[in-house]
Amino acid sequence: MKKIAVLGGGQLGLMMIRSAIDFNIEVAILDPNPEAPCQKLAASFEVGDLDDFDTVYNFGKKYDLITIEIEQVNTKALQKLSDEGIKVYPQPHIIEMIQDKRIQKQFYKEHNIPTADFILTENLEDVLTKADFLPAVNKVGKGGYDGKGVQLMHEVADLQKGFDAPGLMEKLIDFEKEISVIVARNEQGEIKAFPPVELVFHPTANLVEYLLAPAQIESIIAQRAIEIATSLTEGLGMVGLLAVEMFVTKDGEVLVNEIAPRTHNSGHQSIESNMTSQFEQHLRAILNWPLGDTSLIISSAMINLLGEDGYKGPAVCQGLEEVLKVAGCHMHLYGKKITKPFRKMGHVTIRDKNMHQLMNKIDFVKKTIKFISNE
Repeated sequence: MKKIAVLGGGQLGLMMIRSAIDFNIEVAILDPNPEAPCQKLAASFEVGDLDDFDTVYNFGKKYDLITIEIEQVNTKALQKLSDEGIKVYPQPHIIEMIQDKRIQKQFYKEHNIPTADFILTENLEDVLTKADFLPAVNKVGKGGYDGKGVQLMHEVADLQKGFDAPGLMEKLIDFEKEISVIVARNEQGEIKAFPPVELVFHPTANLVEYLLAPAQIESIIAQRAIEIATSLTEGLGMVGLLAVEMFVTKDGEVLVNEIAPRTHNSGHQSIESNMTSQFEQHLRAILNWPLGDTSLIISSAMINLLGEDGYKGPAVCQGLEEVLKVAGCHMHLYGKKITKPFRKMGHVTIRDKNMHQLMNKIDFVKKTIKFISNE
């Protein structure tokens, strides 16, 4: 029986374990939260700080293969483990590069990956001098996650909202759509990409509210997006899964926004809607197995179930039974006991051959499912 170690025990790890079980693979988890979603399903579960060198090193040295479900990990410990002959995928230097959006953007520029114009900033005082770069998006270099660490700036007064930490300012793109392409690469260099999906963001939380698969874009744009994501993966020489979020501009240009070196929220629908799920594909890639067929079986949507604004405490799910009556709906709840505003509590995948019916079902699910607290 194969056994792999995973840094991070959230919902991505949970869905990875479910896929690993199909292949008789045991998964060991390290996570700082003793009640993390993976806690009950992992073959072994340890509580520890993912950013602490000794904790990560001592956990990882017991295994032959280590991967991640979150990139906020101690890469120095992972590099030492790799130097000692333990396989770490994705490779530590790639995780370290992606941890810093400043280095990410410079990599795109150096490797001719199309992306928005940008300038680096050192602190708030520096941001305040960039009025001539507006309109722009100020991003903190390290630590941003799920919409945190991003500030839109349209006018000079907005500069005061900038981050007092190393970051960057990106030109605000007048885009038509946001899309994502997930690409896998194994040790042999075999690469396969999933069809692009279309991302629709929550109006205030700055994270994905729902997505459509396939993206409603022209085939030439879809092909261009796949080519860019594939080129980026090859340029990195990465082993594992890479999620590439992109803008499609109003004149049909495709620009890379950000990347994530792991399974991703924009691939959840693949569990029910693609020949191979992103979680199975990640396992195939890091184990150097042949990559699976990524083709879409049926049109689908994935809706993130977010904690309702204004509620914090023990989670109560409203509307579950009503949604279960809808044909083509598949529920994934993450086992998080506490809800808080915009926390990802689960997701729903909806499948339907008819796009109009699919959109109607999206509206129904969004209005019906609510995560609140009675406290």
